Amino acid sequence: MDAKRLRQQQQEVHHQHRESHSHSPVYQALLRAGPRVRPLQQVHAQIVVLGKCCSLALLTKLLTLACAAGSITYTRRLFLTVPDPDSFLFNSLIKASCQFGFPNDAVFFYRRMRLASISPSNYTFTSVIKACAILSALRLGREIHSHVLVSGYGSDSFVQAALVALYAKSGDLCVSRIVFDKMPERTVVAWNSMISGYEQNGFSREAIGLFYQMREWGVEPDSTTFVSVLSGCAQLGAIGLGCWVHDYVVSNGFDVNVVLGTSLINMYSRCGNVTKAREVFDLMSERNVISWTAMISGYGIHGYGREAMELFGQMRVHGPRPNDVTFVSALSACAHAGLIQEGRCAFADMRQEYGLVPGVEHHVCMVDMLGRAGLLNEAYQFVKELNPGELAPAIWTAMLGACKMHKNFDLGVQVAEHLLAVEPENPGHYVLLSNIYALAGKMDRVELIRNMMIQKGLKKQVGYSTIEVGQKTYLFSNGDKSLPETEEIYRYLDELMSRCSEAGYAPTHKSVMHELEEEEREYALRYHSEKLAIAFGLLKTSPGLTIRVVKNLRMCEDCHSAIKYISVVSNREILVRDRLRFHHFNNGSCSCLDYW
Repeated sequence: MDAKRLRQQQQEVHHQHRESHSHSPVYQALLRAGPRVRPLQQVHAQIVVLGKCCSLALLTKLLTLACAAGSITYTRRLFLTVPDPDSFLFNSLIKASCQFGFPNDAVFFYRRMRLASISPSNYTFTSVIKACAILSALRLGREIHSHVLVSGYGSDSFVQAALVALYAKSGDLCVSRIVFDKMPERTVVAWNSMISGYEQNGFSREAIGLFYQMREWGVEPDSTTFVSVLSGCAQLGAIGLGCWVHDYVVSNGFDVNVVLGTSLINMYSRCGNVTKAREVFDLMSERNVISWTAMISGYGIHGYGREAMELFGQMRVHGPRPNDVTFVSALSACAHAGLIQEGRCAFADMRQEYGLVPGVEHHVCMVDMLGRAGLLNEAYQFVKELNPGELAPAIWTAMLGACKMHKNFDLGVQVAEHLLAVEPENPGHYVLLSNIYALAGKMDRVELIRNMMIQKGLKKQVGYSTIEVGQKTYLFSNGDKSLPETEEIYRYLDELMSRCSEAGYAPTHKSVMHELEEEEREYALRYHSEKLAIAFGLLKTSPGLTIRVVKNLRMCEDCHSAIKYISVVSNREILVRDRLRFHHFNNGSCSCLDYW
């Protein structure tokens, strides 16, 4: 008789034994006690008095309820008194520990199970691997994966799905995909784990590609699938697919719960349709602090600071208590819209009214808000009053950006020295300082900074833009020539920029490297990634449709100026989401009012 058959027979015997106890008065008392520590301790006392300390059925129920009650210390202490725990008790404890937020204890009970020479089952492995995924414990997960293979459960679909999730959440997408591809039967849980793994690790295009494959295989998606897909759409600006998901959810009667609703708000906001995001928000039957914050953030990144602060005010009166992330969204909205007084009040209320301690992100928002408004002395004073431990590089970066924006070169050099002292390996800081020197006409310093970058082996971050056309996302880098339509795109863009020049556009040469000759500068500016993406969009979409582009970096001043003119000569609305915010270009103006 093989080991699995023997274990099955033993489990049947244990099951019959437990059935006989399920109607006993003590067992019924446990059910009445539920996941409450004090009543459970009283029933525990009855078990001791009645001499039932060896009843595994009663002890298993007591242990799992104690774990569900959140008293893991009591659970552990009680477990150590059990004379001969069986596989059912171990499996119940491992599952409960993982389910109720004690993944470390799930691993502890798994190790005790192995020490007791009790063979784990597929249920054991599924739960303990989930615990490893929660902990992002990749090394431990690999060890348990080897136990899975030795125990003969390598082909179990539940165990495989748990392994896919473990490797994906731990960032090892290659192994995750290998396990996924080897699954003979892929449940919706496995598909969701792989899609979510891609999306959470920044591979949104791969996540969406896998979702299309899932549909081709005839696997029906669920709410969890759509949450990951909507997040991927938000990252890529893929509003076509996002709208399809929304329509599918509504037409198939899905419950738009708080998680799915918040995902829709985030998708619409980050794809440029904040009006639709607000419609979803208003229709939600339940809203938590995350959904309120998502809507406030959506208004903020579009530059609708007044609407963001109005909603923030409603939240404070009628909604859930704001948290520190809510305040980041509110302060950021104030920074983008120039609402200085509202931002100061919100920052003060954080501590005074809500007892929240401002963190790095709140300080960055304050410096950004004051700096954008030209209040450089106040911003710098704010920075100097922070404790040394609070002076994160991001705060100095915001200050340096403000100095560049308002051409305060002397203060910019001081700030840059602080920044390079705390983060000397970040190429972005050198580029920003180089630009400040160039604007001040100190070309010798520009050369010095560039030589330092070369010596340190530092390179500028590569800029790229994406655009969705026909529910397919296309990526462009500066001077990109990878598409078959390259010649057509470049010819069309040349014609477009010629028409813009006739309308009054002039290249902003300070946006490019200062050692280039005049003709080279114009060439370098013309084929920036966002211009190529917009030209492609104009070529491939019907007249009147809005062009939506996502840029990974802050848009340069020349592109910002050029796209205003492009919106006029093409008679199109153009939306560009850069690293900082949204820009709505229409009829020669931008929603940011050049305040970005």
